[in-house]
Amino acid sequence: MILTAMEALSPLSGGANLVLLALSTLTSAITAALGVGGGVLMIMALAQVMPAAAVIPVHGMVQLGSNVGRVALTWRHVDRAVMAAFVPGVVLGALLAAWLLVRLPPGVLELCIAAFVLYSCWGWGLPKRALGGAGTFVAGTATTVLSNFVGASGPLVAAFIKEGRAERLPRVATFSACMTVQHLPKAIIFGAAGFVFRDWLAFILAMVAAGFVGTWLGLRLMQRVSDRRFDALFKWVLTLLALRLIWLGGQRLWGG
Repeated sequence: MILTAMEALSPLSGGANLVLLALSTLTSAITAALGVGGGVLMIMALAQVMPAAAVIPVHGMVQLGSNVGRVALTWRHVDRAVMAAFVPGVVLGALLAAWLLVRLPPGVLELCIAAFVLYSCWGWGLPKRALGGAGTFVAGTATTVLSNFVGASGPLVAAFIKEGRAERLPRVATFSACMTVQHLPKAIIFGAAGFVFRDWLAFILAMVAAGFVGTWLGLRLMQRVSDRRFDALFKWVLTLLALRLIWLGGQRLWGG
């Protein structure tokens, strides 16, 4: 009965849909508790079982719903000054992504993201100028363009958001708000490109609901983890994601 109901959600098998729903809960809990990581894990899983043309648009809509849920639970802690500069950058980045015809060689984007993330974790802090309004605008533009080509720009946005924010709840809240506005234009961009969201709508809604449960669990897990341990986990999660991007980027760049 359960698998039969699951089969109605999407063109995938009932078993695949059930596993992905469970994974949506897990990855949302990871992002809510650690601040980052769930989106990249999710896109890795989707890429294993989903048609290539559907991965980024479906992932974008699922992440949009999951981040809306996190913002709803943490909106009081969102840094509004960051959002005021980030949102215009997202608008410009979405326009560039919709019309961009020239792309970097495969692998270069992943290596650039990984280098920035590793620098943010282990190098000197970003200059204050980069953390101001202009720097946030540039970050919003660049990461939005990347998000539409590589799917998950979360590690890069998280690396930027963590600078200058000592408290973890504002980090998670502001990161979730940034990712919400960054995923929103994908519905327009991929819809205009011909992707049929209707075929995946039930699956997307079910994944969003499962993600909301994961967010609720993750925020409660966060309260049980000390600030020091949270900072260490946050840094190592970013580092591991960056190392994975280096591996993938190297494979794509050199044809491995």
